[in-house]
Amino acid sequence: MDALTLLHDRSSMGKLGAPAPDAGQLEVIYQAALRAPDHKELRPWRFIEFSGEGRERLGELYAEAEFQADPDATDATLNSARKKPLRAPMIIAVIAKVSPDVPGVPKLEQVLSAGCAAHGILLAAHAQGLGAMWRTGKYAFDKVVHKGLGLSENDELVGFLYLGTLGGRHKPVAVHATADFVERWG
Repeated sequence: MDALTLLHDRSSMGKLGAPAPDAGQLEVIYQAALRAPDHKELRPWRFIEFSGEGRERLGELYAEAEFQADPDATDATLNSARKKPLRAPMIIAVIAKVSPDVPGVPKLEQVLSAGCAAHGILLAAHAQGLGAMWRTGKYAFDKVVHKGLGLSENDELVGFLYLGTLGGRHKPVAVHATADFVERWG
């Protein structure tokens, strides 16, 4: 797949099935992530991979976050939280490891760099025929989840990338008018 086709055709896939990416595919995926723009070569990212029982552990962490937010949460609410990580055979959490005291490299730039690493993961998955979806939601910003994942005070959870084999219908990629988004100062 050539680069422009990859960039123009990638889209989020909500329905993902087994198998998860294999070791070779993951190496390609992570190498793509590591090519993200990176001012002063800080490498302001880390990744946590969840597969198998790891997804269930993540679901328990989500349920704990629900319970801490609302000790009266229903069993249905807690069970729904537990099931969310089971929507794909693998999840990769992308974390921005922010170094707050680096002159000339503000926090925002480091978080954006980690976001670019996440986008590299999505593109590399697509290039290999895999499906992927970037999800955030309230758990990406929850302090219970952050603590459970071992995030430091300066870290930011950029998102959870769900990966797997393409499933379900593939909706056509929307085509947008460039003029709607570009302002030219010629």
